[in-house]
Amino acid sequence: MSRSPRHVVFGTGAIGLATLEALRRRGEQVRLVNRSGTAPVPDDVEILGGDASDPAFATAAAQGAQVVYQTLNPPYHQWVELFPALQASVLAAAEATGARLVSMENVYMYGRPNGQPLTETRPHAAHTKKGQLRARMARDLMAAHQAGRVQVATGRASDYFGPRGGAQSNVGDRVFPPALAGKTATVLGDPDQPHTYTYIPDIGEGLAVLGEHPDAPGEVWHLPNDPDTRTTRQLVDSIYRQAGQPRTRLRGTPVVLLRALGVINPTVRELVELQYEFQEPFVVDSSKITTKLDVHATPLDQALADTLATYRTPAS
Repeated sequence: MSRSPRHVVFGTGAIGLATLEALRRRGEQVRLVNRSGTAPVPDDVEILGGDASDPAFATAAAQGAQVVYQTLNPPYHQWVELFPALQASVLAAAEATGARLVSMENVYMYGRPNGQPLTETRPHAAHTKKGQLRARMARDLMAAHQAGRVQVATGRASDYFGPRGGAQSNVGDRVFPPALAGKTATVLGDPDQPHTYTYIPDIGEGLAVLGEHPDAPGEVWHLPNDPDTRTTRQLVDSIYRQAGQPRTRLRGTPVVLLRALGVINPTVRELVELQYEFQEPFVVDSSKITTKLDVHATPLDQALADTLATYRTPAS
């Protein structure tokens, strides 16, 4: 029988798989946990299928782990109904097994930037339903850590892009394929506002560091972002140039159109309350993780080039 993996990753979306890759670069064995028991991973990676909101299943899945990673992300329109139970179950699993819990979060809990970069010390001032939920869940994790029940390290990312970002990324399926085809890309909100985007492989690497670094627990860490914050239009311009296109074709999606589409699409409906992120400068400062844990972001143009390569056909 093979030895039990020291690392158990709950979730096999873009973030879970990026975390897997970062851990495998370190030579670690990893167990993945999702609902289906299948994922696009090498044959030697163990995958368990089951309901992660069931604490008994989650605890059994985490047996032998020294670090548990929470990268689960329920359907967007079901966050309020499903997310708290998923987190509570993974938290219980980490507590029962004595593992460190590394939790993946976003920055919704801060609310509007109001002209200031977001840092880890920013108060939770969310005015949105999902932001307030994120704030409650974040408080629950830190309360468990402060009570001595479990070691918790939290990583927070801005809107992400990169391999497997797909349709969930504002700079994903609606940008890279049109750029390669010379067609018009579509993004949310005002493309001329500065906006921090976090590269998915940098998220995975950052979470892996939070799982191993002695100074990581008990803290919130913004996962690494290139400090060269650009507008969404500037990012799209770079993608079109790298795709060999003579000019960028880009349109924004106004809130009024999102509201209209949301009548028939529950996922789009949930995006409406978060459009403040794309209507003003939205800068997420990650200097803490760079200074204290020596984790650096991939330079933005390189990250865009690497992502574009994943969208090219093998024959190109």
